[in-house]
Amino acid sequence: MDPIIEIRNLSYSYPDGTPALVDINLQVMEGEKIALVGANGAGKSTLLLHLNGIFTGSGKISIAGLELEKKNLARIRALVGLIFQDPEDQLFSPTVFEDVAYGPIYQGFDAKEVSAKVQQALHAVELDSYAQRNSFHISGGEKKRVAIASVLSMMPRILAIDEPTSGLDPRSRRELLSLLQELPQTMVIATHDLALVNTLAPRTVLLDHGKIVADGSTADILGDEKLLMEHGLL
Repeated sequence: MDPIIEIRNLSYSYPDGTPALVDINLQVMEGEKIALVGANGAGKSTLLLHLNGIFTGSGKISIAGLELEKKNLARIRALVGLIFQDPEDQLFSPTVFEDVAYGPIYQGFDAKEVSAKVQQALHAVELDSYAQRNSFHISGGEKKRVAIASVLSMMPRILAIDEPTSGLDPRSRRELLSLLQELPQTMVIATHDLALVNTLAPRTVLLDHGKIVADGSTADILGDEKLLMEHGLL
């Protein structure tokens, strides 16, 4: 079986010349849930932003067999749903319905299809009754779920999620974790939340200064205190 994500020799530097990713090689199979962990500045978010072409470095990336290049960009962005750390970076419409509908409208679906996709996405995140709510007058945990719904409405095969539990209270964190466990999509999750990693992601990739320094089972990596201390996670 071919990987749904394949990254080969990916390197990227910020405009000031600082290396952010160095010779990244990574394969992810369909249905896998993997965690990207590392200290601040390790390159986790930068790697996520390469999966749908927001950043473009040297090397090769393929998504579901499509090379990440200009002619395939629209198709790849439909396959990879990017969920930002701050949901307010994704929520900008007067109502939840309009936020979740934005993607399907952009994809060219008619009004009936858009409505069906919104209802399906809101049901998936257990916010069926929120369609006419104001996106900015709901809780932080609810905003996270609306942001996820806004991506699910485009029916992606991959979710690239940046710090999903950041800023959530314990109850909202538990609810979000339960939701992510139930979703069937392939997931690449950048996070500092090692408890989330232990619960949700059977595989962990450890980054440090833009390099992959470990890639293996979550139990092995999180159980290696020396490794975690060496790379700023303990």
